Amino acid sequence: MTSAKTPTLLVISAHAGDFVWRAGGAIALATGRGELAKVVCLSFGERGESAKAWRAGRTLDEIKAIRREEAQNAAAALGAEIEFLDAGDYPLVETPELVDRLVRIYREVEPDVVLTHPLADPYNGDHPAAARMALQARVLAQAAGYDAPGEPLGAPPVFFFEPHQPEQCDFKPDVLLDITPVFDRKRKAMECLPAQQHMWDYYTDLAKRRGVQLRRNAGPNLGLPHDTMGEAYMRLYPQVTDVLA
Repeated sequence: MTSAKTPTLLVISAHAGDFVWRAGGAIALATGRGELAKVVCLSFGERGESAKAWRAGRTLDEIKAIRREEAQNAAAALGAEIEFLDAGDYPLVETPELVDRLVRIYREVEPDVVLTHPLADPYNGDHPAAARMALQARVLAQAAGYDAPGEPLGAPPVFFFEPHQPEQCDFKPDVLLDITPVFDRKRKAMECLPAQQHMWDYYTDLAKRRGVQLRRNAGPNLGLPHDTMGEAYMRLYPQVTDVLA
């Protein structure tokens, strides 16, 4: 008798910090349920998201090492595995080789859910580049004839996590995730990223605002507390269900 596969969450992040700010709650919830979470960082964010280290006179290799350690610590705080592809940032260049590496990760991980960036971001081209490669690799991983180890992928749902400036990125959340039980873990993970300390309070405040919206949309019957914390997501593909709820 074959044992059931452990549910797996795959998070594809352009830079080393993106997964923490935008999806740390979802990751912590998944691992708290005993599920697997795999984070793939396409770059360290060494050029465009490490200004503090550049001003301190650090070299490129030193900055990569700093950001790697920070992201590893953050992933550990969330209970996730992490892999770095070191593809470079500003710009993150889309290549067939990078897409192929993602296909192989899809086939290896066999994710039940995929989280990545939205397809629009006028402030940071690396984010939509990561999303395009994540989506292309998902489709290729489903193809029986694609030359990569493992079985063809199923069709895991894809959720876009919230960008830094959602109004400018065509981001209209249709999923509000209650992360109240794990917000302390998310905050701890954020504090593993001192290179971007200015983001800690921003994303704490955002979680509070999304928590207010979550309570209002859930209605009074659930009795959610006033300190509910939330994350916002947008589905790419339709939900499949036999019950409307």
